[in-house]
Amino acid sequence: MTNKLLLEIVTPYGQVLSEEVDEVSASGTEGDFGVLAGHVPFITTLKIGVLSYKKGNETVYVFVNSGYAEVTGEKVIILADSAEKAEDIDIERAKASLKRAEERLKKAEEIDFARATASLERATIRIQLAQRR
Repeated sequence: MTNKLLLEIVTPYGQVLSEEVDEVSASGTEGDFGVLAGHVPFITTLKIGVLSYKKGNETVYVFVNSGYAEVTGEKVIILADSAEKAEDIDIERAKASLKRAEERLKKAEEIDFARATASLERATIRIQLAQRR
């Protein structure tokens, strides 16, 4: 048995990642979870958050905009609305998005509150992740 997992991250825009990794951690809607090779199979929904994976001594961070995770003993497949590696995040764009979301939330009676809150959460996580680089 190998101690590696195949991690695949796919969005409606195409495949973001396909790599052999040692460990995967993500934010499920029922709580955070970690996966090593040989893990029991399961499927879960993902919330807006950070997925990380380890390859040797390196830890890589990926922003995930909700979706689904399918785990088998040999593979983790992430189907996400969108996803981007920390180094690919445009921090200025994320800050502009954060500012727009905050302004929309100030006008709570005129907007879709859930949509504005999700936008705020996405922007905040993307900024935090981009600043880790």
